[in-house]
Amino acid sequence: MMTPEVVMDLGQEALMMTMMLAGPLLIAALAVGLFVGIFQAATQIQEMTLSFIPKLGALVVTLLIGGPWMIKSLVDFTLELFNKIPGLVG
Repeated sequence: MMTPEVVMDLGQEALMMTMMLAGPLLIAALAVGLFVGIFQAATQIQEMTLSFIPKLGALVVTLLIGGPWMIKSLVDFTLELFNKIPGLVG
């Protein structure tokens, strides 16, 4: 049955899954952005595209490396959620 506790648990699981999937991408973008920012400050080059292109490259590499794990995790979570539906409805 759908009690408030069950809804909160499902919401918590969904937020954890979101953090697990977005975390590696955000960390990669943050690390590259910090490195580029330090480089720009040291060389006094203030070009906007200089920070965008390396971040995009880091995100692509992160997706290539972690993409299969991300897809597997999301599919497993979705299947688990679908399997819970009959118990939640009635």
